[in-house]
Amino acid sequence: MRHLALEDFELDGDKMDSLYRLVIIAARRAVQLNKPAARTLMAPVSKKPVTLALEEILDGKVWYRLDGEDEDEYDVG
Repeated sequence: MRHLALEDFELDGDKMDSLYRLVIIAARRAVQLNKPAARTLMAPVSKKPVTLALEEILDGKVWYRLDGEDEDEYDVG
């Protein structure tokens, strides 16, 4: 896997605001990808779920949204 920096993760001009958020989003997506019925949102670059999750985030297929409540969510698709 290539070297990635936090500044590489951007969607529509919005940059990822913290490394912690990136780790949480990638971990949640990796758990989804580990399930037997999971489908990737792009052509698989690797067999490793964490690598796939990071590539999907980098490609803008998965991103986060902040709701009015304390609970943060992320968008897939």
